[in-house]
Amino acid sequence: MRIARFSIDGNVAFGAVEGDQPDQLVLDIIKGIPFADFELSGTKVPLSKVRLLPPVLPNKVVAFGRNYAEHARELGNEVPDAPFAFFKPSTSVIGSGDQIQYPSFSQELHHEAELAVVIGRMCREVPRDRVADVILGFTCANDITARDVQRREKQWARAKGFDTSCPLGPWVETDIDLARAADLTIQLTVNGQQRQLGRTSEMIHSIEDLVVNVTEAMTLLPGDVILTGTPAGVGPLNVGDEVAVTIEGIGTLTNKVVKRG
Repeated sequence: MRIARFSIDGNVAFGAVEGDQPDQLVLDIIKGIPFADFELSGTKVPLSKVRLLPPVLPNKVVAFGRNYAEHARELGNEVPDAPFAFFKPSTSVIGSGDQIQYPSFSQELHHEAELAVVIGRMCREVPRDRVADVILGFTCANDITARDVQRREKQWARAKGFDTSCPLGPWVETDIDLARAADLTIQLTVNGQQRQLGRTSEMIHSIEDLVVNVTEAMTLLPGDVILTGTPAGVGPLNVGDEVAVTIEGIGTLTNKVVKRG
């Protein structure tokens, strides 16, 4: 099931996305929330008539860096022996169609296409064989990075945590299991030109590794998000660019870069 969060006539709701043709998609409005038992209402609205919102509002986004060897090497970094985590605040999250605001303190903004794991229930110290039980589904992410700031500052909080630096969407796909998620195509384009193309099978540390690693240290809540790293091919974004992340079996996350006003 594809679960979207959207607004219509000033109201916010979740809906199940139905249909195969992009111009014919409809939302069957959900009674309740997707983190508990819910029913489909049978009330349907065209996707074209709503505004898509971030598919979840995470309490926290835990991101993992340098989880693809070629990406680590392209930036001159060593491949870490253990998962390497950092945080993006909830205020960095935007949805598909929202604008990425180019921060005034950077002159080198980069894109990073990533598979995002959406947590479906409160969990801590998750054993490897129970990881699937705590995942609601998967979505597309773009770990927007102020690369010059990242190089200059020892901490990554400003470089990766500024407002609008975490596009998520367009929805959460719940019908992908861990085996399939371990080998999906990730593609990113800028103004229609391909910049990144990789597969999740290139990850150094698996989704199971990442969930086990982070839950050893902290409790994850329903709606929290784990970013699993980006394949090689990261590069610059400029004001006016349209950047799109497409992940096999999920969909396409599209955002435009604007000058921060």
